[in-house]
Amino acid sequence: MSARDAAMTAPPRGGEVMARSAVIKEALGARFSQARIGKKPILHATDLRLPAARWTAIVGPNGAGKSTLLRVLAGLLPADGVVRLQGKPLADWPARERARQLAWLGQGEAGTEDLLAFDVAMLGRLPHRAWLATPTAADHAAVEQALRATQAWDLRERRLGELSGGERQRVLLARALAVQAPVLLMDEPLAHLDPPHQADWLALARAQVATGGTVVSVLHELGMALQADDLLIIKGGQVVHHGPCASPTTHRALQAAFDWRVGVYQVKDRWVALPNGSPTGGARGVSVEPRNGS
Repeated sequence: MSARDAAMTAPPRGGEVMARSAVIKEALGARFSQARIGKKPILHATDLRLPAARWTAIVGPNGAGKSTLLRVLAGLLPADGVVRLQGKPLADWPARERARQLAWLGQGEAGTEDLLAFDVAMLGRLPHRAWLATPTAADHAAVEQALRATQAWDLRERRLGELSGGERQRVLLARALAVQAPVLLMDEPLAHLDPPHQADWLALARAQVATGGTVVSVLHELGMALQADDLLIIKGGQVVHHGPCASPTTHRALQAAFDWRVGVYQVKDRWVALPNGSPTGGARGVSVEPRNGS
């Protein structure tokens, strides 16, 4: 089944699922007083729960702390508190088991330029193999599936340093998918991707959720973020809103986070965000109410 076909079978989104949140398992959670980069505090007084089998998009103005939050959730940056993975403190997970449960795609990640694309994707299988063990047939199958899913199979015999920015991003995404982890964290996954490959990524995110997985992504593309199940909005180092993307309350919170310089509108069956102009004198965006009960 292709990513697009799998996406068509995704469970209900928006308010319907959020209303049943009490029975949805927590994929990730965090409660901490502060997270810093060096000596500089970036995030403050954070308490959140991200439900399993949903796609949460993290958005906010530049410098709000979006990438910092994602790194805290991934265990890559310490915080003054606790992060939970599937209800268990992240620090209590053995490293190998945690790597099997939580896959990561960072922003602007460096890679070994001389490695073939296939070998880069194969790095995602390391948590499943003993030290220095050779890849199994299952590893090869997982890598092929991931490269085909990101439209990067034809790049498998090319070196990473020979690829364009978009091609490179698709190979790195395949590496994350090859882990086959139930929780997938991605920081700016659409960087360098052209519109058709952005649409492919959207299908992949929905397919991950349709099969019971969890996706958490930091996105600057607000129109794409509004296609998620839930929006987590950060401003000034604090989570100011977390709710269904289809909710008018979420739309207003999104507009407020960007000082009303974006508007949220319904176009056919989806929500889009459009800029509103200058900080002074620009018209405020209007969140259009859903039609036909959508």
